[in-house]
Amino acid sequence: MEQYSGNQIVVLEGLEAVRKRPGMYIGSTGPRGLHHLIWEILDNGIDEHLAGYCTQIDVTLRKDGGIEIVDNGRGIPVDPHPTKKIPSVRVVYTILHAGGKFDGSVYKVSGGLHGVGASVVNALSKHMIVEIKRDGKIYRDEYVNGGHPIIELENGMLPVIGKCNKSDTGTKIIFYPDDTIFETVEFKSETIQKKLKEIAFLNKNLLINFKDEKLNISKSYIEQFGIKSFVSYLTRDMNVLHKEPIYLEGKSGDIEVEIAFQYTDNFNEQINSYCNRINVVDGGTLVTGFKTGLTRIMNQYARELNVLKDKDDNFDGKDIRNGIVAIVSIKHPDPQFEGQTKTKLGNTDAKSAVEEVFSTESQRWFDKNVEVLRVILDNSMKSFNARKAGDKARNAVLKQLNDVDTRSKLASCSSKKPEECELYIVEGDSAGGTVKTARNRRTQAFLPLRGKILNVEKASLEKILVNNEIKTMIAAFGCGIGDDFDITKLRYDKIIILTDADVDGAHISTLLLTFFYRFMPQLILEGKIYRGMPPLYKVDYEVSGKGKKSKKSEYLFNDFELEKFRKTSGHKILSLQRYKGLGEMDANQLWETTLNPETRILAQISISDNIEADEITTTLMSSNVPPRRTFIMEEAKYARLDV
Repeated sequence: MEQYSGNQIVVLEGLEAVRKRPGMYIGSTGPRGLHHLIWEILDNGIDEHLAGYCTQIDVTLRKDGGIEIVDNGRGIPVDPHPTKKIPSVRVVYTILHAGGKFDGSVYKVSGGLHGVGASVVNALSKHMIVEIKRDGKIYRDEYVNGGHPIIELENGMLPVIGKCNKSDTGTKIIFYPDDTIFETVEFKSETIQKKLKEIAFLNKNLLINFKDEKLNISKSYIEQFGIKSFVSYLTRDMNVLHKEPIYLEGKSGDIEVEIAFQYTDNFNEQINSYCNRINVVDGGTLVTGFKTGLTRIMNQYARELNVLKDKDDNFDGKDIRNGIVAIVSIKHPDPQFEGQTKTKLGNTDAKSAVEEVFSTESQRWFDKNVEVLRVILDNSMKSFNARKAGDKARNAVLKQLNDVDTRSKLASCSSKKPEECELYIVEGDSAGGTVKTARNRRTQAFLPLRGKILNVEKASLEKILVNNEIKTMIAAFGCGIGDDFDITKLRYDKIIILTDADVDGAHISTLLLTFFYRFMPQLILEGKIYRGMPPLYKVDYEVSGKGKKSKKSEYLFNDFELEKFRKTSGHKILSLQRYKGLGEMDANQLWETTLNPETRILAQISISDNIEADEITTTLMSSNVPPRRTFIMEEAKYARLDV
């Protein structure tokens, strides 16, 4: 077994900061952030699998509300850390930026690179138990109230609580999220199962066992064919153009590359990328390498097989990718992600590695499977001809955008510096009038929508461009659409959706997000789309001091905050006002709570999982009713009624 001791645990230098600002570390304190705690612990077992040691992970949703995760990797080191003089496992779970993944001596390839996952989960838990099996012994450490150890050390070591076979190694983690931090501490069995299935696809031959003690559910996931099976799963409800996904693998230098793809009769392309098993939502260099290699090889074959004549232009990349569903997965020893959220890979060597492996291996594959190659080239030719025929009509519609009169709707701001300007998209004229009065006219523009925009799911660009509200938005943004989209021409640093907190407001928000996701995804990926978060309640309460009683007010933004105020403030509530619409607030209140950059709350729209985003958008917004009915029935038990 490769040496793995406390000497490999590198400390970069607590936890109270995590509890004060949890969103900086896990994104939110809602359901997504709650489940992110599980993924952080799972990543440690997966990294052991990538290192060649872990073959099995068991995940149990316990009856008492906790989560138990067990792996049979090497077990976290328990020997005293050379500088901290406490057990190394305690360093990992109580100090930020501590782990064995910084210098490359223990993990050649790893998803967790910042050394914050384990300690962040501990910081946000009211109780955590860690058990380690190493060298025939079982060790235990325990923490409460955000990472405070309660196990007394014996000569600087954790107590041994049992014995095991020397070959029996691994780590068990049990944790209970802190209900004073999270909006809910109820884990969703379906969410966990879906994630475990994805992990199994990405980690060939890793056995994952799941048990839900509350619902009495037990499932196991193991995938012999890895991402090839993943593509088959993604295309399960689609009309495919060839029976089996194409699977390619190879190595370029220290970078291992796997690619699987299949063509369907869908109009859109779906390319999902992973680096060290992390979903790189915005792609980056590995996707660029795949696209470049695919375009070059397919045009080369099109010429060789006389699909394209000498007089013909080459296929455009979009012609070739029309209808493709692909997974591009690499293992990189030193990935450079853009941003803490790891949404885009920046390594230039990843591009050349993917392009090289694809070019070499795809030619070997297609030379043996010419009939599949011809199907793909025929699909590319259909897309090529449709694009040529549609370009003239599309360009004619796009030119109309220059003539769209936004003055009657758009209330511009006086600043011409995009980096300091923001645009509020507001539901209706009445709310728009309040926003228009309350806003900062120098930096805040607003655009009222008259009615609901078109549901653009499965609609062509030509069709959506005849919708007046959409045309006005595109003209106001200034960055174009389709092939002409250029985010550098965007006139606003933030585009903020501001709708009422009712069913109609939620529907309008969903329609807008569907439009942005399908036709301007760069706006979401570049972090330009936000939701305004107006308060849901205004609480007037009584305050006593110096023998006098006075009245104070506070705005609360959701039911969780209201419940927390009732339980912890100790104040007598004099009155409670619920805002159902923006029009119920006057201009001063709206500025103070929703528009003022110093006091407002904005929710940035992001995509953490391309596959889930695509599936949910298709399910909820397409004309196919049965999947939507099933989704609504399954999710109804988690909904909150507003009556």
